[in-house]
Amino acid sequence: MLEEMDKLISFDGRDIRLKVGLLAPQAGGSVLVESGNTSVFVTATRSTGREGIDFLPLLVDYEERMYAAGRIPGGFLRREGRPPEKATLTCRLIDRPMRPLFPSWLRDDLQVVATTMSMDEKVPPDVLAVTGASIATLLAKIPFNGPMAAVRVGLIGDDFIINPTYEEIELGDLDLVVAGSPDGVIMVEAGANQLPEQDMIEAIDFGYEAVRDLIQAQLDLIKELGIELVKEEPPAVDSTLEDFITERSKAEIKAILAHFEYTKPERDVALDAVKDTVASAIAQLPEEDPVRLASESSPKTLSNVFKSVTKKLMRRQIVEDGVRVDGRKLDEVRKITCRTGVLPSRVHGSGLFQRELTQVLSVVTLGTPGDAQAMDDLHPDEQKRYLHHYNFPPYSVGETRPMRSPGRREIGHGALAERALIPVLPSKEDFPYVIRVVSEVLSSNGSTSMGSVCGSTLSLMDAGVPIKKPVSGAAMGLIKEDDEIRILTDIQGIEDFLGDMDFKVAGTDTGITALQMDMKISGLPLSVIADAIKQAKSARLHILEKMTATIDKPREEMSPYAPRLLTIKIDPDLIGLIIGPGGKTIKGITEQTGAKVDIDDDGTVTISAIEGEKAQQARGIIEGMTRKISAGDVYVGTVTRIIPIGAFVEFLPGKEGMIHISQLADYRVGKVEDEVALGDEVVVKVREVDQRNRINLTRLGIHPDEAAAARDAAGI
Repeated sequence: MLEEMDKLISFDGRDIRLKVGLLAPQAGGSVLVESGNTSVFVTATRSTGREGIDFLPLLVDYEERMYAAGRIPGGFLRREGRPPEKATLTCRLIDRPMRPLFPSWLRDDLQVVATTMSMDEKVPPDVLAVTGASIATLLAKIPFNGPMAAVRVGLIGDDFIINPTYEEIELGDLDLVVAGSPDGVIMVEAGANQLPEQDMIEAIDFGYEAVRDLIQAQLDLIKELGIELVKEEPPAVDSTLEDFITERSKAEIKAILAHFEYTKPERDVALDAVKDTVASAIAQLPEEDPVRLASESSPKTLSNVFKSVTKKLMRRQIVEDGVRVDGRKLDEVRKITCRTGVLPSRVHGSGLFQRELTQVLSVVTLGTPGDAQAMDDLHPDEQKRYLHHYNFPPYSVGETRPMRSPGRREIGHGALAERALIPVLPSKEDFPYVIRVVSEVLSSNGSTSMGSVCGSTLSLMDAGVPIKKPVSGAAMGLIKEDDEIRILTDIQGIEDFLGDMDFKVAGTDTGITALQMDMKISGLPLSVIADAIKQAKSARLHILEKMTATIDKPREEMSPYAPRLLTIKIDPDLIGLIIGPGGKTIKGITEQTGAKVDIDDDGTVTISAIEGEKAQQARGIIEGMTRKISAGDVYVGTVTRIIPIGAFVEFLPGKEGMIHISQLADYRVGKVEDEVALGDEVVVKVREVDQRNRINLTRLGIHPDEAAAARDAAGI
């Protein structure tokens, strides 16, 4: 058991405290990472590998406990249930920089669990969890090519800051997470307000400097604890089977990879035929032959080794010849087609983006403020008014599998597209709609997340959403062989699978709005990342040109089926009046007009209806109920009730006053019914509003001009 030890790291006055040896003594390794009053507990544990596993079974879980913010969970069970979206995204944020740093031969079960145990709603816990995962792994003595660390970079004015607070992120133009190892940057995740490429490069460099400080702090901590970094030797590799497959299939595979006219399905069929030929040759070998024995060691061995041979040959073709499997140059984008209005107008907006075999249909739905998603998690945001959902059905890659709820990948891709588009959306004041975009991946051959960004931009403009600028995106790849590096523009599926980097860049013609980089190697120098960002700009602008040739600005008219919204502002003290006891009044307005009414705490009232006339009718009722009534105002009203001492008149929607019998005429009235009847239209003047807010009316002393003006205002 480790001795208790604390370590303090400071970035411009923003401290990170590391506490080890205090909690979870039976976990492989554990650390409590704190900053401000935010505290994240991270553990890493290793178990013996299972038989037949041919991949690294790494589990990463991030848990948010509501007690961390002094809250009790909602719902019937009053306990945490399915992880919220941000928790899922944090799992991915931890996993992505960790996975490439484990040795490729490691097959043991590994689990990293990060739990936010305290949160001050100022310091985001996610980057603390990423760094904590590295420390816990080192303490668990798991083979790991780290240390690894992550920081967040914000931009306030012209100044970069490390690990900004939630408020600083909201006020700034950049939300960037940089993770790195001693070998360089290994992961980047960013949202930005159309930030120029050079500024983004400088921000990544700024963040990596802080990452290096955190890496050194981890090395110091390990040294102080007397722990050595684990460097287990990989098991001996028998290349007999790989040599046999290479000898028998090298020429055929190279010919297929150089057959640029092949489509993806045709190439897959051709490669499968070569693999089957090799399998037949192996099956004819004697049972005791080493090649045959190696191929039969696991059901997937032959297939995996064949893929490895194909990968090496494809990478060599790109590095040595500068030619890709579809014949494109390294910086060339595939053929692009764009369409809008693909679905009938019952759908509020639709856009189809196709990049050869990658095809994404994005559909927009415009909702009312009441459709905003309530956020039941630890983070300060209470609502989301822009929702982006990404679906990846099995038929998109020609496969069959059960249809389940969205997985981490789908949630992550939807969040990336959402982040890319948020900077260009209109403000709530200018466009009070809640916007939902669903991107349906109909066919996939690489870069569907960036296809979702492009398709969603088309669909938003088709729906008439007044976005500031169109957004496009491109996915960049990389092949690194020794010192040779090749950056690929617009990677397709096979290049993603066989390459070393997946670097997605989205933005407008002004700058970057979202960025995400993942590695399969242990890190890259900033110079290579800078080259990829610059190369991506040309691709983005090319794609943007194709998109704007289809639709260059939002449509002026929305779908006739989209709700029409009217917004008015009332005194917050009158909100209760509109809602009424038990919601009776607001329900009555909805039943009477068919319009939906949403009220914010600041007194903003949003009225929605498919038919504009219904929205106007509801608006009139609410304005009438909340209008300040003053003595001397003249209205046209309708008699609604008669009592012996007078008549009640509704002179504004929801507003009634009483005319005392003595105020019905300038002579003595015997009975109220002698002067007015139910339903009569009468011109009245406000005599007074008493201390109990009762309104007293009169028919006396009204000038003909005042009566005429009241009739004009009532449209009579």
